[in-house]
Amino acid sequence: MTVPQSITSELQKASPSSVIELFELRLVAALHGSNDVYRFHAGVNGNNDGGNVVWAGQTYAAMPIEADGFEYSGNGQLPRPKVRVANISGLITTVLLAVNAITPGNDLLGAKFVRIRTLARYLDAVNFPGGVNPYGTPDSTAEFPQEIFYISRKVTESRDVVEFELCSAFDLQSVRAPKRQCIANVCQWIYR
Repeated sequence: MTVPQSITSELQKASPSSVIELFELRLVAALHGSNDVYRFHAGVNGNNDGGNVVWAGQTYAAMPIEADGFEYSGNGQLPRPKVRVANISGLITTVLLAVNAITPGNDLLGAKFVRIRTLARYLDAVNFPGGVNPYGTPDSTAEFPQEIFYISRKVTESRDVVEFELCSAFDLQSVRAPKRQCIANVCQWIYR
C-alpha cells in the first residue's frame, strides 16, 4: 500500500500538521462472544471535551495507551508490537472478564488490533473550537496505510496497566501459509 499524495505533500511542508495515532480493538463473535469495536487514542483534542477525537465520523475515546515495536526491520522477522493500556478505570479488565466468561482463558487472543495514523489537518471539524479545523479541510480518506495486527498473548494485567503482545496474521497460532503441507518432490495437484 502506498501513502496518499495528500499526506506526502503535507509531510514535505516546512511545518506539517502533527501525526495523530488512533487505535481500534475489534472482537470476533466466534472467539469473544461479540463483534464489539473499541476505539481509542492517547492524545487530546482542541475542544477539551474529555479528549475524544472524531475521525471519519467515529469517536475515539481518550485513554492512556503506549504502543511500540511497529517497525519493520527488513531481516525477515515480522514485528511483534507491544501495547500497554491504562487499566485505572477497569475497562480492560471488564472486557477481559466478559470475554473469558464466553471463552475461558481467552484473554482477547485473536482480537484484531488496528493502528490508524493520519494528520491533524484531516481530522473532522468537530474536534476544534467553533467546529472549524484551523489546519485544513477534513478528509477521511487521507491516512497512512492501516497496520493490522492480532493479539497474540496477554503479557501482564494489574490494576494500573494491561500489556498485550501483538502479531501479524501469519504469526497466529495454528495458522499456516499456505494452508496445505509442502513436501519435497511431491505435488498435491494432478497435472494434465
